[in-house]
Amino acid sequence: MNFLVRKRVYISGKVQGVYFRVYTRDAAVKFGVTGWVRNLKDGRVEAVFEGENGAVEQMLRWCWEGSPSSRVEKVEVFDEPYRGEFQNFTIAPTV
Repeated sequence: MNFLVRKRVYISGKVQGVYFRVYTRDAAVKFGVTGWVRNLKDGRVEAVFEGENGAVEQMLRWCWEGSPSSRVEKVEVFDEPYRGEFQNFTIAPTV
């Protein structure tokens, strides 16, 4: 049974300067997930994923793989209320 979910994710490790955001966007498009991804000044990557629960779960598993040059050490996942506010998946500015 598919239902719509929203997850906020923080990824730690060697995840900046390794095309992590570009690969995240490509994976999200592949899985049909909307939202955004951005670098944080503390070296982590933050993302918000919205979509069918199965697709979002695929994205969460993908976060542990990351881009070919990345080394993911930690993935923190937080449930948020689904909002349906995104039309696609984008790379957002660093904060």
